[in-house]
Amino acid sequence: MSTEATQPYQRIVLDVREKIHSGLFTAGTKLPSTRELAETYAVAPGTVQRALAELRTAGLIYSHQGLGSFVTDSASETVGGNAEDGLPSAVRALQEQVRDLTARIERIEKRGGA
Repeated sequence: MSTEATQPYQRIVLDVREKIHSGLFTAGTKLPSTRELAETYAVAPGTVQRALAELRTAGLIYSHQGLGSFVTDSASETVGGNAEDGLPSAVRALQEQVRDLTARIERIEKRGGA
């Protein structure tokens, strides 16, 4: 994998994704600290924080202040696939509930109930 055109935070994201995909990092695995990751990738802590934020947004990790960042239970299901397949099942369920509620509201408004 060529990293010349890849931003430093993206290299971290790609590497962690690969470790999850390969099974090196499994559900519940604690990631190294921000300081350790910064040293490993020779980047600033802010760069690591940006990578962790991206991994959280992708549903691959969760973080607890003071405890660290951990691989989510659904991370192995979310690596790869299209954008919607990349969402944790809980997020997909919430999206479906929002769609259902939106449809209900539209039906009520059409009946003149709002």
